[in-house]
Amino acid sequence: MTHEEPALVSDRWPRLAAELAAALRVADEEDLAEQITDLGILQQCDCRDAFCQSFYTQPPADGAYGPGHRNVGLSPDRPGMLVLDVVDNLIVYVEVIDRRPLS
Repeated sequence: MTHEEPALVSDRWPRLAAELAAALRVADEEDLAEQITDLGILQQCDCRDAFCQSFYTQPPADGAYGPGHRNVGLSPDRPGMLVLDVVDNLIVYVEVIDRRPLS
């Protein structure tokens, strides 16, 4: 059985990766911005909402994230929302809402 490494955000969606890193730096979140280069796409959101292109970078939690969790809302240059779920300073989920299709 082989274990494949998740695709990197920076490889699959380089424009999104650059936008996330820049917005994190503007938000004074340098530690999170440094994670973007190696941030993997573990699993896409399965909500099936047409406006959602969110994805997990770590295995989904079984219930609430609990202590150490925070949301980091970003102010992107393009329309739509970008919100990160962060647990113990690790990006675990990237919410991509009401944005043009990622390419």
